[in-house]
Amino acid sequence: SGFGTFTFLSSAIAAVSGLLMGYELGLISGALLQISSILALSCREQEVIVSSLLFGALFASLTGGFLIDRFGRRLAIIIASSLLVLGSLILLPYESYEILIVGRIAIGISISLSSTATCVYIAEIAPQHRRGLLVSLNELMIVIGILFAYISNYALASISHGWKYMFGLVIPLGALQAIAMYFLPPSPRFLVMKNNDEAARKVLERLRETSDAAKELTVIKSSLKDEHQYSFLDLFRSKNNMRARMLVGLTLVFFVQSTGQPNILFYASTVLKSVGFQSNEAASLASTGVGVVKVVSTVPATVFVDQVGSKTFLCIGSSVMAVSLVTMGLVNRNIHVNFTNVCRSQSPQDFFLQRPGNFTVTNGSLFASMASTERLSFDVQRSPDVDRTRELNRTALAGSKSTTGSYMESGEVPVVLKWLSLASLLVYVAAFSIGLGPMSWLVLSEIFPGGIRGRAMALTSSMNWGINLLISLTFLTVTELIGLSWVCFIYTIMSLASLAFVIVFIPETKGCSLEQISMELAK
Repeated sequence: SGFGTFTFLSSAIAAVSGLLMGYELGLISGALLQISSILALSCREQEVIVSSLLFGALFASLTGGFLIDRFGRRLAIIIASSLLVLGSLILLPYESYEILIVGRIAIGISISLSSTATCVYIAEIAPQHRRGLLVSLNELMIVIGILFAYISNYALASISHGWKYMFGLVIPLGALQAIAMYFLPPSPRFLVMKNNDEAARKVLERLRETSDAAKELTVIKSSLKDEHQYSFLDLFRSKNNMRARMLVGLTLVFFVQSTGQPNILFYASTVLKSVGFQSNEAASLASTGVGVVKVVSTVPATVFVDQVGSKTFLCIGSSVMAVSLVTMGLVNRNIHVNFTNVCRSQSPQDFFLQRPGNFTVTNGSLFASMASTERLSFDVQRSPDVDRTRELNRTALAGSKSTTGSYMESGEVPVVLKWLSLASLLVYVAAFSIGLGPMSWLVLSEIFPGGIRGRAMALTSSMNWGINLLISLTFLTVTELIGLSWVCFIYTIMSLASLAFVIVFIPETKGCSLEQISMELAK
């Protein structure tokens, strides 16, 4: 009851933000190949173009919460979609380094603002027994968007100015979402926050497909009675246990990043190449293969979260991640991979042969691509024009056998170890996609009071972006110092720590209303 077609449709339209976000996260790795050649960019200029998305995302995560709480979740999504369209339109007519930076900053602001606003909006319009399904729908859309980006990277890689088509593909969908959101209702909790009880009642009746929403409205009004008086600083005070709630949220976000998903995924093709897969095979597995696994794994988590519970999925995901990471570490220890040398010594032939799908990104792993694209792609000797790039491609294809052969001459990897490494990588990706990937953001959308939920989500989001950047920037350095196998073992320890943290500190919110959760956590 209370879960009708209109509620699902509203959630699905809002979750288009996830599709757009995933697409933009996976897009830049493919587009950068063409852009760097056309504009003859230096290493630092490539880094700035990729990192410009970071500046926009950080800015929005720090300021977007106030916009979401003051002007509403729905309006924030409309602004984010419009900004995405504007940023993409800025990029299309020009081939200018400066314009690229401006456009990417706008897109960064858009995806950061929309990621926060969408989770809050869906959580507040969903009935309590279907909230997990609807909020996790956003995560499913993110991984589908990433897969679409991989596909477009491959399909448009050989087309002249294909990067413009890559950026332009999101414009119609972003515009349609902005228009559709205009006709959807605001969050009923936001309307109550603004003392518009009559409008909130009408919205609830429409969402729940009932003529009497008085009971739910009374519960919302009761829970929000004092919440609108929260200030930002209250997040760090003991009032209603807010400081503990914030620490739980920030720690959960820390484990999302420190368990290594962004880095392992980003370097998936290099890892697979180093354990015996040929470069073109590895690139294909690391892009479309991993993308498909993420989508397939996210589906059961989305469908069954309301029956199983987010805490259970978090425990299962963390446990399986630890097992698969130990396996990866042991396999790489037996193969004696010098991962950093493989990564840094890639020749232009290897690089172009692998194609854009080599760059693999997941939700929340934006900075893995930002920090690491420099280290993988900046070693490539770029040519100043497209003709030279095509010539280099032909050289790559002609010399691929000798390149791969010379690499593998250093020691043939046993077939069992090769496939065990691949299997453990895919299991690791799947475990993240049913656990920390979708469930962290569901928990975050539930544990904060409505009056300050937008600002709390924005703060945890900025923590997410910041830790991602820090870990990504140090990944190669740490790997060079201690080796890939020990990096996997460190990620194993972090996965086990996240399991212990979830068991002790994360509440089971299955079947509870947002008001019940807030009242319980305030004790």
